[in-house]
Amino acid sequence: MTTATAPQHDVVIMGGGLAGLTLAIQLKQRFEGIDVLVLERRSHPLPHAAHKVGESSVEIGAHYFDTVLGLKPHMHSGQLYKFGFRFFFSEGRRDIDQVTEIGASRYLPIPSYQIDRGIFENYLGEEALRRGVRFVDNAMVRQIELAEGEDTDGLHRLSWTQGGETHRTQSRWLIDACGRAGLLKRKLGLAETNAHDVDAAWFRIGERIDVDQWSDNEEWRALCEPQARWLSTNHMCGAGYWVWLIPLASGSHSVGIVADPKLHPLETYNTFDKAMDWLKRWQPAVFDKLDDKRHLLQDFLFLRHFSHGCKQVFSGKRWALTGEAGLFLDPFYSPGSDFIAMSNTYITDLIAHDRAGDPLEARAQLYDQLYHSFYESTLALYQDQYPLFGDPEVLPVKVIWDYTYYWSVLSQIFFQERLTDLTVLGSLKNELVHCQKLNIAAQHFMREWSGVSAKRNPAVMLDHAALPWFVELNQSMKDKRDDDDAFRRRIRSAVVLLRQLAGEMVERANQDYPGLGSGELGPLLALEIPGLPENRAQTTMLFTPTPVLA
Repeated sequence: MTTATAPQHDVVIMGGGLAGLTLAIQLKQRFEGIDVLVLERRSHPLPHAAHKVGESSVEIGAHYFDTVLGLKPHMHSGQLYKFGFRFFFSEGRRDIDQVTEIGASRYLPIPSYQIDRGIFENYLGEEALRRGVRFVDNAMVRQIELAEGEDTDGLHRLSWTQGGETHRTQSRWLIDACGRAGLLKRKLGLAETNAHDVDAAWFRIGERIDVDQWSDNEEWRALCEPQARWLSTNHMCGAGYWVWLIPLASGSHSVGIVADPKLHPLETYNTFDKAMDWLKRWQPAVFDKLDDKRHLLQDFLFLRHFSHGCKQVFSGKRWALTGEAGLFLDPFYSPGSDFIAMSNTYITDLIAHDRAGDPLEARAQLYDQLYHSFYESTLALYQDQYPLFGDPEVLPVKVIWDYTYYWSVLSQIFFQERLTDLTVLGSLKNELVHCQKLNIAAQHFMREWSGVSAKRNPAVMLDHAALPWFVELNQSMKDKRDDDDAFRRRIRSAVVLLRQLAGEMVERANQDYPGLGSGELGPLLALEIPGLPENRAQTTMLFTPTPVLA
């Protein structure tokens, strides 16, 4: 490839979607004068309710957008303030007020957002330009040549076209943020499957879907303050699947079906008409609200086996992958923006060390191991778990466990700015490994529990906001940054919290189903872990149901 006249950049980011543009903004924020080029194949501005998933954010991703990147004014004015997650065991039911509901009755302290991707990515493109990023749309990358071998000063080279004209570019760092196109992943043979086999189809309707109006039961409506269930990411649950309802700031509503193909083959809902027939059978309340809105359909897309891994995402040879170009788990719990936040933070720190003249290979390898460990830990929340999504007895406990694991460990690492602190994280290796083992054992235990569960589905609201310890845990993400010793105490307290919760899960399950035992949790809970604080004073950690009056 001829390079005599090729312009040189510090960083070239292939892909100007959510992952690429937020990385560009983070780099410009961190390094004065850094030269960043973003090449995006689509034309900007994007339409609202753009043909993408990733509309629901959770705490790490939300904190990354509004605080780390300083985008709070836009998040508050241009997007919707999310009313948490909400789950209904509504399979085959139209009386949504007479089934078990999981969710908070009021907003919890840490914000999250429902994101219209078209509005957001248009804003990010404008913000990147304002901060000095060179952002080129309608640009198609044609050829990539990575710097060779041990030549640490060599430049990556690529050619790209725009409007029929070919351009050549050189850069010290090359980042793949191309989504599932995964240009570097394909070039380097990094694609890796995982054992989480799930499919999805989704579409947008050009009108708001107001869950609060699905019942005239004033007592049910009044369980939430504000009466704004429609602002939640609403999950309509059944065995082997869930349906999402996500509102968008543009006034559209996103609807998705995510299912285990062993129980619900993709071929039964891979067109809009089939999806509507599928909803009519499995979630008739959703069907009823959509049937007369078919003419408002804005798009439809499906993906088979969407979850995937990647052998390596960060390299000391000055390339990296971020967003779906690297790893992708599952839309349940909306972890996509969290993993963008983490990968972009790792990439930014690697570039900082490179600019300081530090060696990169060992650090990049450790960051890659950490990132993959977070991926493996989170994957355990999903793998082989879809059959219990229709269990009104076990899924509520799983949701509490999964939130607690997320808020007490991974969220604390991110909010406390310890993601790249290899010394402190290394000193907590035993505690973090124990938490990971507890999580895997808890997921196995819940599968066993669901195997004997009667799956009772009473008309109750299981209110997250009525659990003081749970609200306190959410609030703790607002704490000021700890010193090293205080952060170690924070993670060790998380170990105690998870062990107590696991013990209560086992006790609760065996009260209802004697003889169930404790599975792999028993030996883990019997271990004596040196250095842990005393157990928290706690009467109960699980729900006391709030009945819904007829």
